[in-house]
Amino acid sequence: MSNNLPVHDQTTSTIDFSKYETKFKALADQKRLQIMFELTQRGSTCVCDLSEIVEMPQSKLSYHLKILLDAGLILRELKGTWSYYELNHTEVNNILSPQLCCIFRNKDGCC
Repeated sequence: MSNNLPVHDQTTSTIDFSKYETKFKALADQKRLQIMFELTQRGSTCVCDLSEIVEMPQSKLSYHLKILLDAGLILRELKGTWSYYELNHTEVNNILSPQLCCIFRNKDGCC
């Protein structure tokens, strides 16, 4: 079994779901999905430009960016006084990969 796959112990049934909960809560918002889509299309983008792209005041945008950042779904880089954001492809791919799916498969169908 790969080190990236969650370990499920049938006797203790302990899996830390909190990291997944944070990520899925962050994804459960149409505006945040739009922000992630725009970052996918454009790559690293200044918060000043992103505000115009998603037609949202910078204060409200900052709220959504913080949720995505705390969930690890985006990355931030400071360049001078401006913050640039980009999608964290590794984390997004982990959500869409067997790493998470393996938790919900029975022992016969697990990776």
